[in-house]
Amino acid sequence: MARQTQLVLRVASLASFLFILLRLFGVFKAQQQPHQDGLNEKTREIHIAAAVCGNRATQALVMMKSALIMCSNFIRFTLFVDSETSNVLNETIRLWPDNILKRMSLDMRPVSFPKGNADEWKTLFKPCSSVRLFLPNLLKKEDSILYMDVDTVFLSSPLHIWQHLSKMNTTQMVALGPETQDYTIGWYPQFTNHPYYGKYGVNAGVMLMNLTKMRQFGWEKYVIHVYEQYKNRILWGDQDVINAIFHFHPEKLYVFPCHHNYVPGQCSETSLCQEAEQQGIYIIHGYADAFISDQLPALKAIYTSIQQHSFGDNLQMLFVNMKENLMKTPTSSCRKVMSSFLKLVLMVS
Repeated sequence: MARQTQLVLRVASLASFLFILLRLFGVFKAQQQPHQDGLNEKTREIHIAAAVCGNRATQALVMMKSALIMCSNFIRFTLFVDSETSNVLNETIRLWPDNILKRMSLDMRPVSFPKGNADEWKTLFKPCSSVRLFLPNLLKKEDSILYMDVDTVFLSSPLHIWQHLSKMNTTQMVALGPETQDYTIGWYPQFTNHPYYGKYGVNAGVMLMNLTKMRQFGWEKYVIHVYEQYKNRILWGDQDVINAIFHFHPEKLYVFPCHHNYVPGQCSETSLCQEAEQQGIYIIHGYADAFISDQLPALKAIYTSIQQHSFGDNLQMLFVNMKENLMKTPTSSCRKVMSSFLKLVLMVS
């Protein structure tokens, strides 16, 4: 009887783990609440764009890997690259397993900016990052896209962010997350000398775009006008331009919760994102070299775990490795939040 009871408990524990894991990565959600366009989420195609220049190829590869291991959907990657990164990306990706390559496509394009001041746009902030400002015209045949900074990693299915396209109203054309939620550490309310969105500004590292609406709005015209007006005041380049546009057109912006683009400022001093503690983190954005420096060891531990993860290993192994790497870091607010996320999926001892 004792053995039977123990077996039942183990089976129940495993079933609970699988259920939570599947819910987290969007497998059951398609059956519960289909998208407005009627497509099953398991068959939905996701389109991700990024700009990869200079020494950013490694981070771009980790971002792409995280997207692929966190869902089974087909993902189209469109990368805007320079000559330095294209060979590195090609040589690495062609060695990925066949079952992964069958679930993705890769379109690499040379970085392109409006004629006349292309060099100025290219060096506006991080190398090539201002490409995102011109995606509506660079991708004229596309309706929607998810632009990702290369210093981001998915901790859940990209569907969680992609589904917000169907939640936008008829006016909204872009979805972004908050830059911070605390005035005392907020860059925009304390230090900027140009218009920005709302109370704290928005972060452009995870940018969901309805390109059709942006073209109808005349997006590029506004980009150039705002830049010419405020270029001597902006510090964060393209993100400042985006903030200024939505300062004047707030009705065009859809703001998703902070755990969809979890930035270091949400936990560097104290935990500011309640959704992350309660629902988990969907995407971590390691700006300011948070993934590769030692300033926030907890975020670096998460990134390193994904970087070292093999495509053939299961997700439970990845999360176990994350937990082990986190426990090696000093106690901090970021470590506490990361650990809360891992508890959601590590319910089997």
